[in-house]
Amino acid sequence: MASTSSKTPSSSSSSSPSSIPSSNYDVFLSFRGEDTRHSFTDHLYEAFRLRGIEAFRDSEKLQLGQEIASELIQAIENSQYAIVVFSEKYADSRWCLDELAEIVECKKNKGLEVVPVFYHVDPSDVRKQTGPFEKAFDEHQKNDRIDKEKIQKWKDAMREVGNLSGEHLLPPATSKVKSWSFLVAFFTLVPTCLKHLHLFV
Repeated sequence: MASTSSKTPSSSSSSSPSSIPSSNYDVFLSFRGEDTRHSFTDHLYEAFRLRGIEAFRDSEKLQLGQEIASELIQAIENSQYAIVVFSEKYADSRWCLDELAEIVECKKNKGLEVVPVFYHVDPSDVRKQTGPFEKAFDEHQKNDRIDKEKIQKWKDAMREVGNLSGEHLLPPATSKVKSWSFLVAFFTLVPTCLKHLHLFV
């Protein structure tokens, strides 16, 4: 069972993400739903839950609009740590990038601890916004509705988090390993993240 010195557990671990309780979360999960919601991130969330760690992940219902929901901003501010799962299409989403920028703001102003996970992407592509991330930002630059200063803020946030110590998760050697994602999450990544986040089991 995880324990932290400053966290008061919420009254229910099954609270809906759209209704944020006043107590803190141990971990906020930032991820691209299209890439990992029903695979790795779902397994990571479940692995945390099984270890008694209160983690927050957004629901698909919260992502109906173009701007980051106030519920997510509150969840980030109420979390002690954040794990950012960088995947191939992470930067395609303005929602994810707004979320990332908010995480960096909380890191600077509230002491939020942040750990990046490079899921099937090269960490250097994240840091330099090359590869799939370069293409994503090129598309954002073409969108006249997006302020150029905001785009630079997104890039700065990605560079900052990409330069943090984290985990690089490579694809499995064979697609026949159906439970690979959960096994990696539960037995390898979660214990490593706990070490990064100074949480104990």
